[in-house]
Order: sequence, then C-alpha cells, then structure tokens
Amino acid sequence: NPPRSLFPGGYKRPEIKVPNIILRLSSDDVLRDDRAILDAVDDAVSGRVGIVLLTGGEGSGKKLYEAACLLKSVIRDRAYLLIDERVDIAAAVNASGVLLSDQGLPTIVARNTMMDAKTDSVILPLVARNVQTHDAALDASNSEGADFLIYTINEDAQLEDLVTSVFGRVRIPVFLMIDSLKDGTSLKISPDSLRSGVSGLVVSVDELNLLSEDDLNNLFYREYASNKKVEDVGQSFDNIRTKDTENGFYGEKMISGLTRLEEREKQFIDKERSILVEAIDVIQRAAPLMGDISLLKDAVSQLNEPFSLVIVGEFNSGKSSVINAFLGQRYLEDGVIPTTNEITFLRYSESEFSEQRCERHPDGQYICYIPAPVLKEMVIVDTPGTNVILQRQQRLTEEFVPRADLLLFVMSADRPLTESEVAFLRYIQQWKKKVVFVLNKSDLYRNADELEEAVAFIKENAGRMLNAEQVTLYTVSARSALEAKLSAFSGVQKQENILNTQYPGANNFSDLEKYLYSFLDPSTSNGIERIKLKLETPVKIAEQLLSACQKLVREEKQQAEEDLVSVNNILSSIKEYTLKMESDSISWKRQILSLIDNAQARAIKLAESTLRLSNIDLVATYVLKGDKSSQMPVTSRLRNDVIDPAFLEAQKLLGEYATWLQSNNARRGNMYKESFEKRWPSVVPSIKSQMEASEILRTKHERGVTVIGEFSAAAASKLFEQEIREVLLVTFGGLGASGLSASLLTSVLPTTSEDLLALGLCSAGGLFAISNFPSGRQRVVDKVRRTADALARQLEEAMQKDLSETTDSLNDFVTLIGKPYQQVAQDRVNKLSSTIDELTAIEDKLQTLQIEIQNLHVSR
Repeated sequence: NPPRSLFPGGYKRPEIKVPNIILRLSSDDVLRDDRAILDAVDDAVSGRVGIVLLTGGEGSGKKLYEAACLLKSVIRDRAYLLIDERVDIAAAVNASGVLLSDQGLPTIVARNTMMDAKTDSVILPLVARNVQTHDAALDASNSEGADFLIYTINEDAQLEDLVTSVFGRVRIPVFLMIDSLKDGTSLKISPDSLRSGVSGLVVSVDELNLLSEDDLNNLFYREYASNKKVEDVGQSFDNIRTKDTENGFYGEKMISGLTRLEEREKQFIDKERSILVEAIDVIQRAAPLMGDISLLKDAVSQLNEPFSLVIVGEFNSGKSSVINAFLGQRYLEDGVIPTTNEITFLRYSESEFSEQRCERHPDGQYICYIPAPVLKEMVIVDTPGTNVILQRQQRLTEEFVPRADLLLFVMSADRPLTESEVAFLRYIQQWKKKVVFVLNKSDLYRNADELEEAVAFIKENAGRMLNAEQVTLYTVSARSALEAKLSAFSGVQKQENILNTQYPGANNFSDLEKYLYSFLDPSTSNGIERIKLKLETPVKIAEQLLSACQKLVREEKQQAEEDLVSVNNILSSIKEYTLKMESDSISWKRQILSLIDNAQARAIKLAESTLRLSNIDLVATYVLKGDKSSQMPVTSRLRNDVIDPAFLEAQKLLGEYATWLQSNNARRGNMYKESFEKRWPSVVPSIKSQMEASEILRTKHERGVTVIGEFSAAAASKLFEQEIREVLLVTFGGLGASGLSASLLTSVLPTTSEDLLALGLCSAGGLFAISNFPSGRQRVVDKVRRTADALARQLEEAMQKDLSETTDSLNDFVTLIGKPYQQVAQDRVNKLSSTIDELTAIEDKLQTLQIEIQNLHVSR
C-alpha cells in the first residue's frame, strides 16, 4: 500500500499533547505474576497519561522484549510507548519511539533505524533525550532534533532556576523526572512554570498514586484545557474560547480582516464551513487511515483566525533577520547554524517594553507574544530550514505549508534557487499557495547587473515550477534594514540614510513592507486578496486531500473489482474441473466395460462349446434321463471361471472409482477453501456454513458399487443353466429311438459328412428338431449378450451419476464457502462506488465554492 500522506517523504511527525504525564515502568514491574501493574497502566492510559516509558531494569533483553510486547497489548493506541535505550527492541515490537541518554546514539541514527523497521507507518518515530545538565538540554533541543526531553533533577532543585536557564530557551517539550517523591510530598508546580516550558512529569506507578488532586489540577491547569483546539470539527465552532490577546488563534476579535463583513458575506463563510465539515466527514469515511485530514480540521477551525504569514526557506538564508527587520526589533536569533527547530508563532501582546514572552500550548504550538503593532492583524510563523538534515524539522515545515495564507520564501543571494529550494517549491506548487519571494543579502552583489541577472534567473525558474505568469520578488538586505530601524529608533541617524546602498535595488525592504502592509488594509486590492486567500486556504487543502482520497478509493475499488472477478473465477473454475473429471472418468468406465465384455465373451464361448450335438453325454444325462436336480457342469464353470472373478474385479474397480471421486473432491474443495482464506484472511464465514460445507464434502457417491452389489452371480448362473436346458430339451426331447441312434452315430462318426448321413437316416421329425438346434444356441448367446449389455449400461449410468453428483456437490461446497467472500467483494465494490459518488459530489461543491470565492465582493 502506498503511504497515505501528502508529504514528500510520506511521513508525518507525531503530536505530543502538553501538559502530560509520562509513566515510567521497568520490565520487572510489567512481568510480575499479578496483574496489578497492568491494570494500573490500563487505568492510567485511559486518563491523563499520554506516554509510557519502559526501562530494562535488572532483566535481559529478552525480558525487555517480552515486557514491551505485553505492555503494548495493554496500551494499544491510547498512549505512546517508548523503550529506554534499546532501539532494536523498540523497532522489533513496533513501539512509538525510544528514549536515549545524553551519551547515547545520535537522534538521527535512532530515528532512521526505527523508520527502516516501520516501513508501513506514515508517522515518524518519537526520539526523546534524557538529560541532566543545561548544556545537554540545549544541545539536544537545538542540534540533535529530539522530539522532547526528560530532565532529571533531584528533589531539592530550584525549579525557578531551571525555568530561567533551560525551559525558557528550549522550544521542544521538557518533562521533569524527580529522583524521588517521598511519601506524602506534594508536588509544587505552578501554572506559571507550565507556561514557561515545563511540559509535565515522569513518574512511576507508585508516584502517580502519590500525586494529589491538587497536584494534577495544577499540572492540567484549566486555562490549558479550555484552549485545546476543537478536534471534532463537526461540533459548533462557536464553542472556541477567546484568549487574552488581540490576535490569539482562539479568539474572535480579529477575523483575518473580515470584521466589517455584511450579513451576506458572513453567510458565505458559514456556507464554506458547512461544506468543508461535510468534506471532512466524507474523506474520513472514505479513507480513515489518511492522517493528513488533521490539516483540513485545523484549517476549518482557523477560518475565524488572523491572517497567517508563514516564512520559509533554507537555514542561514536570513529568515529570522527578515522577521526581525519587519518587526523593527531583534526578537529572533539568527546565525550560520539552524536556530529555529520548531514552528514558532509570533503574536501580538501589549507591553511597555520591547520584551517577548514565549510559551508552549497544549496542542504543541510554541508561541511568542511580542509588542509589535503589525502583529495585531496577522500572525507571523517562523519555520525550520527546508534543508536541515534532521527529518523531523523538515516535516515540521512541510506540514505547516498547507495551513499558510501567504508564504514568504526567503532565499540567500549567495545561493539562489538551490536544489533543496527547487524541491520545496515543487512541494509548494502541490498546494497551490501564493508565494512572495525575498532575495535576502542582495547587497552581496557587486553591481546592479549581477542583481538583475539573479532576479531574472529566479523569476524564470520559479514561475515555471509554480506554473505562474507573474512572480513577486523583492531584493533586500534584512540585516541592514534592521540596523537602520534600530539606529533610527535610537536617534543616531535617519533610517533612509542607512538604507542607501552603492546601487539602486540592492535593498528594497521598504517596498516589501509596503506590500505586506497593503495586505492588512481591506480597502486595497491586496487587502481583498488577503480575504480571498484566507477563505481559499481550507478549500485548497480540501481539494488536495480529496484528490488523494479519490485516488486511494479508485485504487481500492479496482482492487475490490479484481477481488470480485477472482472470486467469480474460482466459482466458475468448477466447470473446468467438471470437464477434466469427465475426461478422466472415461478410463474408469473403459475398464469396467472391458471387464464385462471379457466376461461376456467367455460366457458366450462356454455356451457355444456346451451346445454342440457331439455332447451326447450331456443330452443323455439332462434330457433323456430327465435329471433336473443336479447342476450342470457348465453352470459351475460359468460361476467359478467367469462370473465370480469378473464380479470381484468389478467391485474393486468401482470401489476405487468412488474413492477417486471423493478424494479428488476433497482435495479440490480444500484447495478452493485455502485459496479463499489465503487471499482474503479477514473474511470469516459463519460456523454453520462451514459445518454445512464440510458435510457436503464428506458425502461419498457410490451408485456403481450399489449396482454391482445388487448383481447376483448365483442368479445369473442359474438363468444361464436354464437357457442351456431349454435348448437341449427343445432340440432332443422329441427325437425318440431313431433320433437317439442318429445322435449316437454322430457321436462316433469322425466327419461332418458322416454326421449328415446319420441324420439322414433319422425320421422326418428328428430331422426337423435337429435343424432348430443352431438357432436355439444363438438364442442363448443373444441372451448372454443382452444380460451383459444391460449390466454394462446400468454400471455406466451409475458411474456417470456418481460423477455428476460428486461434481455437483463440489459446486455446492464452493458456492457455499465462496458466498461470504463473493458478498464481501460485491458489497465493497458497491460501497466504494457510492463513496466515489460522494467524493465527486463534494468535489463539485468545492469547485463551485472556489469560483464563488474568486467572485466574492467584499464591502469596503
């Protein structure tokens, strides 16, 4: 299956909710005989514990593996499971991630090792660091690319000092692990500490039981609970709380420049939200594994939020410098190494001093409140560099691009349009975002010609990659612009004087500012465009997700149709099997018919050899003397030499034939059953249908055995004898003495001519009787043939019925066991066809909505 993600690498970063509790367990705890610990874990992950950490304890790697498997079965998907240090075991049990010591494997090595093992996952593995010093914490946060930190402190450590030295400078979640919580000790973590960076606690089961309600209430402070994003977008969006900031993401004071909307235009926004919520519902039902739906949920929930200006570009391109210059103060760090390793939101907050306050919110957002007036009407989002080697930071930026209303793509003049920038532009084009390019450090060019050449190169290639006729690009020197603002603010000299460069165009920062400020004025064309961009953001996300979803559903439908064809092919293949059995059964029938033909030929030969005039002793004994009680020798010869051997051989052949039919049926039936089960293991037929099918397959068809069993060898021999006696009696019964004399003469005369001479001496009546003897003999032969042919027909018909009933029973068996699979495949095809229709209907609504947005007339 292809990765169900719209991001280039096919991976998304895991989301860590804060504040949170990490439950620490050892393998010895988990493998105890009693289930008390497992029950406690089950209860904990159902409540406030979001991460479970398993350590090795005193046990071996085998014990750790067994404990991890057991713990994973208890946790399921309710919390993340991390394994302490053992990346191999974490990968083997498909854990959520691993905790490394500050001297352990590099983060990127651990993450890649787990990714290689989790080939079917679209979520990046979690990699955390256990640190004990300020330097280790800052290093793990800034350059290691860890997802979160566990900071181990002793009971006497001053939390306020940590807040100042570590938590205020680390932009990833930091969880505290206190060496020991003594019995009765109350944990003192204030809400202020949480705002300053403490993301939660690492505790054992016993320590978790020691925490009081007050401790937990402090940890999960109600302000944070009220600020959580609406996860179910189907709920009323009026329930979103207002934060105490002018442009907070959860407030409604500023509605992205749409505060003066007419009632008609407000109704349009409600209509858009309704269509998008419907799209979310349809996409979720169509592709429940598509995790990217959170993008659309966020975008819909942010329809009432301020306009977002997202800054992207390679590290060291000067993104932070551009932001600082735009805001007029050096709020963000900049340097030659990656300085931004998290998505950072810059929002407005009133303050008498040029200070910023940063905190992490429950949804993982790192937010800095800055007293810059321009932030009253927009949110600026700073992102990690697009060319960092840490995959997690790359994904952070990739995931935020779709949510942006306007992208400011910052490039460095010393390396415009690098390979990573080209790749990222192609990714941006996928989301059809509006992009404004900033060529920073433009004062590095020696003259205007070099600058113009670079600008032409960028515009031509960027326009081609974005499929855009017009490319907006500003050449600036952000650092010079910031120095100019700071100098002008301090009164050293006028800003315009410092911005003067050795040639025109090297620093058009003021033009960039005017362009961005024009987006804040709803009376300008850019201001109107800002409104449309804001409204388009969730629609474009919905279109991309819908397109990806349609592709997945069509592929699934094609697979379902192929499954249905495969089921039907298996069912129809019974015909081929029937034809093959028909062909193979011919040899069995031939053997039986050959056996009867041979017996028939021997019986006829015996009859002909018996019914001869030369057998005067036979006539004398059984005709003239009237001996009817004793059995004729020919009868015993027929029974012993012909009928009984043929009868036994026929019984054996027909028994083998019945066994052959049943064994072939059983083997073929099991083959069909295994084919169904192997190809569609998720389909489980009912026990009743399985029992009925097994009974059908066990039925043995033995009509041929029954027919031969009903044949009486004794009766056949007796009938044969009667026919012989009747011929002899009719022929010789009326001869008298003269006839007998002639008969005796024929018995001693050596030649046929002498036989005829003797017969000529007989009376006229005797001559007539003797002349009927050949026809009597022929009647016996014909009787033998008719009897043998009748038996052959009976057996052949019985064998054919056995074959037909056997193949019919196999057909019934396969139809019965195949019906659930056929029904599932057909239902899946029908359901997916219906889903495609729903997706098409939503696609039409989104296209209409997009046209309406473009034609939207906003009151000025």
